[in-house]
Amino acid sequence: MAHRSSSRIRMTIPLTPAVLQAWLARSPFVAILRGITPDEAVPVGEALWSAGWRIVEVPLNSPDAFDSIARLQQRFGDSILLGAGTVRRAEEVAELARLGARLMVCPHTDPALIAEAKRAGLLALPGVATPSECLEALAAGADALKLFPADALGPVMLGALRAVLPADVAVLPVGGIHSDNLAPWRKAGANGFGIGGTLYKPGHTPEQVAQTARAFNAAWDQP
Repeated sequence: MAHRSSSRIRMTIPLTPAVLQAWLARSPFVAILRGITPDEAVPVGEALWSAGWRIVEVPLNSPDAFDSIARLQQRFGDSILLGAGTVRRAEEVAELARLGARLMVCPHTDPALIAEAKRAGLLALPGVATPSECLEALAAGADALKLFPADALGPVMLGALRAVLPADVAVLPVGGIHSDNLAPWRKAGANGFGIGGTLYKPGHTPEQVAQTARAFNAAWDQP
């Protein structure tokens, strides 16, 4: 199947918070493929595609992460929102942009890194854990917020943050999210989730990944 669109068309579409929210409306989960190898990347990407997931992140502490990102970009083009996680340096942002990826995810709040991602034309999803970090990240240009580590903070923390955050800011809990604990997070105001080790660990087959992804879809669709 042909997924790629032209770079000329892509450059006419500014990557704004509304763009990220549109992707989340299609698929509320970010697949975090920590530890994946380049040879696994496309088969696992195909499994996620078959399950309806459209946002994929390869953490940079994975083996040959940029190679995996390049292969996924070549395979899927603009039909998925592709990026890297655990980004910490400006040169990593530049490499992402060079490869055609569009999402920069980091575990922390670094205003300079967020600004660098926006200058490079990427969506920026920084990690936050406090009201100060949330507001600092937004002031620097963040397109959404990654609540991390979610399992240590809990839905009550998200509810408290929601009281002071702009209503239109998307917040995605990451860390310790399972298909059976989505409901309290959604009630607290989660707009989506980053799913890591629950979805994929080194050695998981594409079939296992697709099965887990579909379980998350079913949990999301529950009233």
